[in-house]
Amino acid sequence: MKKNYQFLNDINFPSDLRKVSEDNLQKVADEVRQEMISAVSETGGHLGAGLGVVELTVALHYVFDTPNDKLIWDVGHQSYPHKILTGRKDKIRTLRQGGGLSGFTKRSESEYDPFGAAHSSTSISSALGIAEANKLENKSSNVIAVIGDGAISAGMAYEAMNNAGASKTKMIVILNDNDMSIAKPVGAMRTYLAKLFTGKIYFSLRETLKLITSSFSKRFSAKAGKAEDFFRSAVTGGTLFSSLGFYYAGPIDGHDLSSLVPILKNAKESRHEGPIMIHVKTQKGKGYSYAEKANDHYHGVSKFNVETGEQVKSKSNLPAYTKVFANTLVKHAKKDSKIVGITAAMPGGTGMDIFGKEFPNRMFDVGIAEQHAVTFAAGLATEGYKPYAAIYSTFLQRAYDQVVHDVAIQSLPVRFAIDRAGLVGADGSTHAGSFDITYLSTLPNFVVMAASEEAELVKMINTSVDINDRPSAIRYPRGTGVGIDLPSIDEKIKIGKGRVVQQGTQVCVLNLGTRLEECKLAVEELKAKGVSTTLIDARFAKPLDEELILKSAKEHELMITVEEGSIGGFGSHVKNLLAERGVFDKGLKFRSMTLPDEFIEQDDPKKMYDKAGLNSSQISKKIANILFQKEKIRVVKN
Repeated sequence: MKKNYQFLNDINFPSDLRKVSEDNLQKVADEVRQEMISAVSETGGHLGAGLGVVELTVALHYVFDTPNDKLIWDVGHQSYPHKILTGRKDKIRTLRQGGGLSGFTKRSESEYDPFGAAHSSTSISSALGIAEANKLENKSSNVIAVIGDGAISAGMAYEAMNNAGASKTKMIVILNDNDMSIAKPVGAMRTYLAKLFTGKIYFSLRETLKLITSSFSKRFSAKAGKAEDFFRSAVTGGTLFSSLGFYYAGPIDGHDLSSLVPILKNAKESRHEGPIMIHVKTQKGKGYSYAEKANDHYHGVSKFNVETGEQVKSKSNLPAYTKVFANTLVKHAKKDSKIVGITAAMPGGTGMDIFGKEFPNRMFDVGIAEQHAVTFAAGLATEGYKPYAAIYSTFLQRAYDQVVHDVAIQSLPVRFAIDRAGLVGADGSTHAGSFDITYLSTLPNFVVMAASEEAELVKMINTSVDINDRPSAIRYPRGTGVGIDLPSIDEKIKIGKGRVVQQGTQVCVLNLGTRLEECKLAVEELKAKGVSTTLIDARFAKPLDEELILKSAKEHELMITVEEGSIGGFGSHVKNLLAERGVFDKGLKFRSMTLPDEFIEQDDPKKMYDKAGLNSSQISKKIANILFQKEKIRVVKN
């Protein structure tokens, strides 16, 4: 850390911050902002969100007795200033690196992180749970949830507010409204929040304190209360949060510490029964001109030059899987007016922004609402449309019930474009696409495809356009392809049919997904050891190419499956097929290579796959050990 800070050098924990004069808090905030910009310029990460909550972070830790008082950040990527102030400033340049700090809040990392929040919209639910536990234990500590305007639009947040309002349990919710999550917020909540600023941007400090002190302390008359309700309704233009049982105060300038500190103190000391919502208006990217001017306010950045704002971009000329998907879908949509695109607040991340530019009336961003996205797609499918729901693997987990009940049971032809399949690097275990093969392949009548490279991805998209009798999914990773020519949109593959990449005689490697290149290297390593290997790109986790698999099982001594997914996926289905057909009775040796039964923390993706045991040398070594009897095996025979 830089050593020329007037205040920050001496602040290691919030207890140190509370020794600073209130008049100097803005100087502390300025130093925190400077340190955050410097650190993220070296590591990359989420910049804009954290810059927007610097003053709020300082005020919260100054007023509340953290970690005794529990502070939850939603989503956790805005917690970098929080980490700087809570004992982690000396490690802040390890953000999102192997063995370093997580890019999100994480319970195992610090006692100041009472709840891990890497997926959005969980803070009010978790805060209410902690508050209820405090009540049962007769604890007087405070619970504060900071939730963004994008995160509060999700169904889970509404459910939590409904429950919290009825509970009469004291908790404080800070609505951090910067009019910008990852992309521009969408939906009625955005319109409602915008309405709160109509005519008068903020309550003055005097007006806000008057409202808070009078209502929180319950010292106002019925007549005064009615006048207050009229005043607040006239100024804010709505009573949604009040109707849900919250005492609502705001909007308040989230960068004005002279307003934030006394307001938070009043909320802390109030005797109000029930949840309190303080609505603060912040600016994403605040204090760094390049972030303030950027369309995404530097939401997520690579390493960058602080002086120029220029980011260090990858020099790879290889096509990104996400863009291959989007560009291919656009080509089909030009010919087929029934194709529509759906995303859950991730247009840029999924490529749906590309689709939306071409077909603005046929691309639907439903906000941070994966459950709704899936059932919305199902509704479109009932009317003959061809919805493509482009959702990260890790986020589709949030909508599994809808995938089962609203799509699969009804055999509706929703097409799932599952981005970020497999291990994803710096975002770590919370964003890894580890489980989709398993949780989708268990569903009857589902087509589950995994692209091994970009040309295969195009063929799978081409094929999915004509799957009109059941749901289908195509999984592909973050990052770039291998650099091969892309086929036309007319080239398709037969459902449930794999392809033989290389023919051998001793070992059969059944690969699913983009580990294919590692499998090719492993085959070469085995060849040098005199091992003849067949390599198959399975393409489908469901339906399996039973004919090819059974034929290969009969012709080889050893069969091994390789996939960048969890246990219970492709390999498990292959093993079940072989067992049911009695193949093991004839002496076939069989192994599966999957992601290990653990959550793998952030690192360079290659290192993560090394840890997972799915690189070429690990594949070839496992095969050689079995063939040369270095691994003890038990073959069941009649």
